[in-house]
Amino acid sequence: MPRLSYRRALTRALADEMTRDESVLVLGEDIRVAAANVTTGLLKKFGPERVRDTPLSEQAFTSFATGAALAGARPVVEFQIPSLLFLVFEQIVNHAHKFPLMTGGQCAVPVTYLVPGSGSRTGWAGQHSDHPYALFAHAGVTTVVPATPADAYGLLVSAIRCDDPVVVFAPAGALDLREDVTDPAPVPLGRGVVRRTGDDVTVVAVGHLVHDALAVADELAGQASVEVFDPRTVYPFDWDGLVESVRRTGRLVVVDDGNRSCGIAGEIIATVVERVRLAAPPRRVTRPDGAVLPFAPALDRAVQPGRDQLTAAIQLTLKD
Repeated sequence: MPRLSYRRALTRALADEMTRDESVLVLGEDIRVAAANVTTGLLKKFGPERVRDTPLSEQAFTSFATGAALAGARPVVEFQIPSLLFLVFEQIVNHAHKFPLMTGGQCAVPVTYLVPGSGSRTGWAGQHSDHPYALFAHAGVTTVVPATPADAYGLLVSAIRCDDPVVVFAPAGALDLREDVTDPAPVPLGRGVVRRTGDDVTVVAVGHLVHDALAVADELAGQASVEVFDPRTVYPFDWDGLVESVRRTGRLVVVDDGNRSCGIAGEIIATVVERVRLAAPPRRVTRPDGAVLPFAPALDRAVQPGRDQLTAAIQLTLKD
């Protein structure tokens, strides 16, 4: 079976959709030279009209994408670092997201915002290491965080085909992953997946942390049967899929690469306990409150949610 890396999965999704639909174009800073190693080969194949380098003004080119979408295009906007999303929150949330709602569905804004390398890249420090998917989920913007190459391909394809704005976070911790992918296909937005079945506790893991959760589940196999649930889309969230899992296991642990306060982990726990009577208190593993990732690699790792923390949380939940 052919091996596909996460990065190449994103590239292939872009190329396939640009081939399938001439209204798809890609724009961003330094994308013609593939600075993020995602748009490699697109300029040669599709030309400068559909692969557009932009000036260093995120607000300007994000607004341009909104206008292009209103005029019938399907732009994909690549951001070099996740923190740039803070600059364009206005353009995405208050404009692109709300135009269809405020016009009663008379217009569509099919823009995809792609963030390759979101989250921590060791040594990139505070202004380059955020993972703000919770902000977009809070605002009601469709938000996806693929964990595998197959899902990176499939979710990006579905995002491009969606008639509403979609933010695609491609975690730095997953970019080097490779897997056998025989036939890449679209993955439905809003549908999670059980990555590993278990009987004793459900672990919800977002993005690259899915692989940590699977590793911990393997390590604890002699002590507990751990089910790993990957939401894939954090908004809209697959609540029915998660509730089905938790009703079987009776216990819940969430591992999330966001800050603790107002994070996805807290929302997952709150929603589940409204619908399921748990056998033990739920637990969450996240970045600390107000975390700003430091430059020093050792401190960077200390702030991020890790396998040791997840293992401890699972063991505490099983004891209750």
